[in-house]
Amino acid sequence: MNRKNYIWFAILIITGFFLFMTDLALGSVKIPFKEFLTTLFTGDINSVWFTTLFEFRLPKAWVAVFAGAALSVSGLQMQTLFRNPLAGPYILGISSGAGLGVALLVLGFPALLSLGTHYLLNQWALVIAAWIGSAVILLFIMLVSIRVRDIMTILIFGIMFGSAATALISILQYFGSDASVKAFVIWTMGSLGGVTNNQLFIFIPSILAGLFIALILPKSLNVLLLGENYARTMGLNVMVTRILIFISTSMLAGTVTAFCGPIGFIGIAIPHIARMLFHTANHFVLVPASILLGMNTMLLSDIISQLPGNATILPITSITALLGIPIVIWIIIRNQKLTHTV
Repeated sequence: MNRKNYIWFAILIITGFFLFMTDLALGSVKIPFKEFLTTLFTGDINSVWFTTLFEFRLPKAWVAVFAGAALSVSGLQMQTLFRNPLAGPYILGISSGAGLGVALLVLGFPALLSLGTHYLLNQWALVIAAWIGSAVILLFIMLVSIRVRDIMTILIFGIMFGSAATALISILQYFGSDASVKAFVIWTMGSLGGVTNNQLFIFIPSILAGLFIALILPKSLNVLLLGENYARTMGLNVMVTRILIFISTSMLAGTVTAFCGPIGFIGIAIPHIARMLFHTANHFVLVPASILLGMNTMLLSDIISQLPGNATILPITSITALLGIPIVIWIIIRNQKLTHTV
């Protein structure tokens, strides 16, 4: 890794710290700067600002950090596995699959079994349902990719699988109770502020497990860039690598979707920004770069969504879409230019 890469990593770490502190300082409740620093660093539980900082803003900031890292890395892994620049948990329908798992739990089971949603909305049940939903969609995509080699065809299949999951969700909403449908619709808008301190003990370890798998795969991902046939000749066990990527992506995208809703475009855009900044396809650089860029982007999105000084909070999905769509458009136009050049 060259000197310029170290400089970029240092800039991203410093920027991340600044955005994290800004996210804590800003919000609908104004906290004077002096009281903010005193409460944050002394942990004075008698302060009137303690609850605001430690019960609401701090958990939300940590959720932004880990959600951004998870979505970015899952997108990077999908783009490498399918060798498709537009692959990502949102476009490929993985987030929709996770949403279907949550919908079956929130909307389907209470309707079928006449049980109250309070029984089924156990934190682990939500996460496991989202994991299974995302894993099923990803499994279908992997099965298709074995028979179909054209990357655009695989992308279309992913979109269709996601649309099928969305259609099933609509059916569940139609037959769901008013209370469960309202809860699910609010969930689909996306929010980083719905995770409590207790839920962080599920959210953070689940994402750390997925990131750990991703951090041991850079060498395999580098080899996969050269094609699966070449990877086999290099001694790479392609099936085991696929399964590990499959598990990691399901855990990362599924956990974020379960707790925060279907957040789009981060998984597509961030890996491309990482490649552009670091000028490399080496995953030993791209994986940590995507983690840091994802953290910064999600923290920035959270800051924008709060509209500092205003009680209104915008859906986080709207902000990530506005930030990510221009990147996706640029990717498509750039690829078209390269195609015409060739």
